[in-house]
Amino acid sequence: MSVSADPSSPRVSPLDAVHREAGAAFTEFGGWRMPVRYSSDLAEHKAVRMAAGLFDISHMAEFDVNGPESAAFLDNACAGVISAVTPGRAKYSLLLAADGGIIDDLIIYARDPEQWLVVANAANHDAVALALTERSRGFAVQVTDRTDDTAMLALQGPRALDILQSTDISPVASAAGREPVGSFAQLRYYSGQDAVWGDIPLFVARTGYTGEDGFELYMPVEAAEQVWRGLVAAGADRGLALCGLACRDTLRLEAGMPLYGHELTRETLPRQAGLARVVAPEGSVYVGSTAIDADRAHPDPDRPVLVGLTGMGRRAARAGYEVYATPEDADPAGTITSGALSPTLGHPIAMAYVAPASAQEGETVWVDVRGTRQPMSVTALPFYTRPR
Repeated sequence: MSVSADPSSPRVSPLDAVHREAGAAFTEFGGWRMPVRYSSDLAEHKAVRMAAGLFDISHMAEFDVNGPESAAFLDNACAGVISAVTPGRAKYSLLLAADGGIIDDLIIYARDPEQWLVVANAANHDAVALALTERSRGFAVQVTDRTDDTAMLALQGPRALDILQSTDISPVASAAGREPVGSFAQLRYYSGQDAVWGDIPLFVARTGYTGEDGFELYMPVEAAEQVWRGLVAAGADRGLALCGLACRDTLRLEAGMPLYGHELTRETLPRQAGLARVVAPEGSVYVGSTAIDADRAHPDPDRPVLVGLTGMGRRAARAGYEVYATPEDADPAGTITSGALSPTLGHPIAMAYVAPASAQEGETVWVDVRGTRQPMSVTALPFYTRPR
């Protein structure tokens, strides 16, 4: 059961006892108690880049959207053309407020023409549930919150496919009769597939949040321990590491992936975050479209924009540190949203919102790192791209 008996306490994963058995250290994140690390942040990060890592991400929120007007509803509720997603594929999208601010970023899977899966961030569960429910009125759809019923694991890294195919997980036809892929090697990036492990129903998606190849597996909460232990056994001789949220954060930062509450907020417009491409074309009608079209037509030249930053040395810029256009400026030109010493690249990296005048690639800005202004260079995202 993923819900704490005490509503004031963090919720716990269905794998909480398994994590404690494995010696995990815990943190509270998005209202949940989740593993932050098992061994060391660096070892877990490197395992994902070089072999594979297994994450419990059961804190994520899942919603089923079913019914004959599901695609039309999602087109209106979200900021992308969801109806263009064909069965078996997935799309990254945004849930916007009427003023264009980002309520959450989502992954939406087209399981079948009238069956969709919406995955949201844990901290935004309630806001997403409310928005989807309110926006479903007038459409022939049913929105069902599956968060308490669903466990979610992420298997990420260059050996993820090998590990997955070493288990007894098999693709199966969908409920609507859509034929399965022959093997998970044929599953395309941002695609999903119904599967089984014995009598356990699974949904396996080739998606992730690390910049590596990998898979996210959805299953009933009561099957989580069996699937977790099965994947651990399959990866025992393939370098698989148990991984917590700390290395997940440095992995996604290297891959230039935004984190809600850092790069994305209720006050952020998609264009500022470099996500204009995610939004439906001008003239489309969805919640927030009037504000987005106005921003397209007359963008505010003073609104800060998201950039990548790289530095020298070993001192990392952290979230909240101020960014200056010159080392002498009294007023900051921006703020760091995420930062770390990159385990893969060996130098400091960060994402920041800065004034457009300081946002050109190659521009040098100065970050106040504990009282000392250090130079960092504006860099195109992502910082790291996996070898193909």
